[in-house]
Amino acid sequence: QVQLVESGGGLVQAGDSLRLSCAASGRTFTSYGMGWFRQAPGKEREFVARISWSGITTYYADSVKGRFTISRDNAKNTVYLQMNSLKPEDTAVYYCAADRSAGVRTSAYDYDYWGQGTQVTVSS
Repeated sequence: QVQLVESGGGLVQAGDSLRLSCAASGRTFTSYGMGWFRQAPGKEREFVARISWSGITTYYADSVKGRFTISRDNAKNTVYLQMNSLKPEDTAVYYCAADRSAGVRTSAYDYDYWGQGTQVTVSS
């Protein structure tokens, strides 16, 4: 069982940066691949980024590649999403998620545990 709590969202202007954090409970954090998803009003939840349990392998949605960076600190049971050059279309609720599988996992159905989400709003 893993409990996830996101933080770091807020209201920013286009071009600004934010760093989201996701704190995980439990002693088996290193057993999980971690992902970030987002959901805008009226839209489906979409994949943003994923990081392997070791932190060595990362994957990104094309829409955020080059602007967002996912990382993790296993000593702190925390995964991060550094978001630079934010755009109004990045506005959404951002969720972190965990699953025990390896490899690329870009579907929300692949993930077993979810946080409650944190709102990111980017004004133009």
